[in-house]
Amino acid sequence: MSLMGSLYVGASGLQTSQNALNTTAHNLSNIDTTGYVRQQVQQSTRNYLKLSTDPNSVANKQTGLGVVYSRVKQVRDFFLDQTFRKESGRSMFYEVSMEVLEEVEGQLGEMNGEAFQGTIEDFWKSIQELTKDPASSVNQGLFVQRASEFVERAGAVYKGLAAYQDNLNLQIKQQVDKINAYGKQLLVLNDKIRGIEAGGIEKANDLRDARNQILDELAELTNISYGEDFYGGVYVQIEGVDFVKGDRCYEIEMDVDQTTGFFTPFWPQNANYRIREDGSKEYIVEGAEVFNFNREISSDLDTDIGGLKAMILARGDHRADYTDIEGDYDSVSQSVLMNIQAEFDQLIHSVVTKVNSILAEAAGVQTGDLQLADGSVLKNVSYCEVGGDGYMRGEDGSPIQLFDRASMDGYRKVTAKVEKLDADGNGTGVYEDKDFWVYNEENPPYSDTLYTIKNLQISQELMQKPSMLGFRLSDGSEDIATAEKLKNAFTEEAYTLNPNVKKKTTFVDYYTDLVAQVGNTGYMFRSIYENQQATVEATESARQQVVGVSSDEELSNMIKFQNAYNASSRYINVISEMLEHIINTLGA
Repeated sequence: MSLMGSLYVGASGLQTSQNALNTTAHNLSNIDTTGYVRQQVQQSTRNYLKLSTDPNSVANKQTGLGVVYSRVKQVRDFFLDQTFRKESGRSMFYEVSMEVLEEVEGQLGEMNGEAFQGTIEDFWKSIQELTKDPASSVNQGLFVQRASEFVERAGAVYKGLAAYQDNLNLQIKQQVDKINAYGKQLLVLNDKIRGIEAGGIEKANDLRDARNQILDELAELTNISYGEDFYGGVYVQIEGVDFVKGDRCYEIEMDVDQTTGFFTPFWPQNANYRIREDGSKEYIVEGAEVFNFNREISSDLDTDIGGLKAMILARGDHRADYTDIEGDYDSVSQSVLMNIQAEFDQLIHSVVTKVNSILAEAAGVQTGDLQLADGSVLKNVSYCEVGGDGYMRGEDGSPIQLFDRASMDGYRKVTAKVEKLDADGNGTGVYEDKDFWVYNEENPPYSDTLYTIKNLQISQELMQKPSMLGFRLSDGSEDIATAEKLKNAFTEEAYTLNPNVKKKTTFVDYYTDLVAQVGNTGYMFRSIYENQQATVEATESARQQVVGVSSDEELSNMIKFQNAYNASSRYINVISEMLEHIINTLGA
């Protein structure tokens, strides 16, 4: 090779070593950058200059043209990336579930500094005092006051649970907005990466790092699958449905429940729709929801992945009440908040209806069929005659109810046909019209007819005049039997939290069991989360051993490339001196 050609060999060494030093410096400067993956330098020889060919020789006569900085590659492990993203999504699912249980436990265990358990016990103690002296106006007043506190604080607990549902609902919208934003960012990064790598030489490593970081964060929110197309663009599926594909992001949209305001994420491309008068689309989201909650939540089925899914599952789809337990309990059992709302409301409903029914007995209320004046028949209704037997009556003569429904009267007045009786109590065949008070039954499809926390208040008559309870029979004696029934109602073990629980409990112990259930479930979620977090940390540690930047290794590389740069520089100096000697000495 000529001396002039040798200068190019040295120059290639200088250039390649300088580029390698720049890459090493880039690694060191990003050692603490989130999502950064260390870059490795690959060098190769330039094409050889062939001087001659000889088939009889071992090799052709050729001379080298130096070194080339061939590429900078990222060091990643696809298996570790995939494992980390799946396990981090599962960890986030149980972290959200754990945090929800902790919040619920706080709502139940403490309310404005006073545990609700104390409210139940205070109400129970007022009944015990009432049993000792039922006719005492002091004990009657205390009984009504404690009942009022019971309703008020039960309402506060339920409102707290409902407010937390609304809080989760807002977070769900924020998370969906974040997911959609990630999808748009992936499209932008895909375009930039394709543009840079179109020549087939340069790699957009920093942009790939940013894209992979988005995939890491997206995997925490929901269950994703992904890959890379021929042109270097990434495609993503969420719960098996295309999210980012080609040059399009299929954004998740939100359906809003008109009653609760709850958001339901759905895929507009999979939903049917009808055109409104204004030309806009009204989507029918059934079957197009992002998450299918009909499948069992299980790690084996990979249905427990993603914080967004955990939020929607914990929030539920409505404000639950006791009818959800009596009806389709499976529809609320998986939702932490709806399950607790339903079980808590069941406690309040049971207390309210039991106390009211005992007072109704003292008012002379009976159950049976009643033929109305218009000929129609009310089947199996609770009723009592206006002005009939029983003392537990209000100012209008209707049976007293300690607990009223805010949107519906407890009793209504009707006129019925009643057969007259002779002196011996036998029927005469002659009917006369009489007025009766008929109990307005609960009708589960209509929430305003139910004794639920959302529709409950204390009788305003009793609040103003608790002594109306009386607890005195027609002969003037104390009605100890009714007071004892109230006492027995609180000690009777006849109630279960839900159909899946076999243990029967009293009113007082019911709430204790409810709080214990929340605590045990929260402990279970915490245990799963801690185990899952250990798995995530172990996977991330293994991943960092591959992708992480080691300052010791990079400094060692820096010394190596610096020495290579110095060697190339000395090589050029030697060639330069030789050329100068030839020109100045031999050419003279």
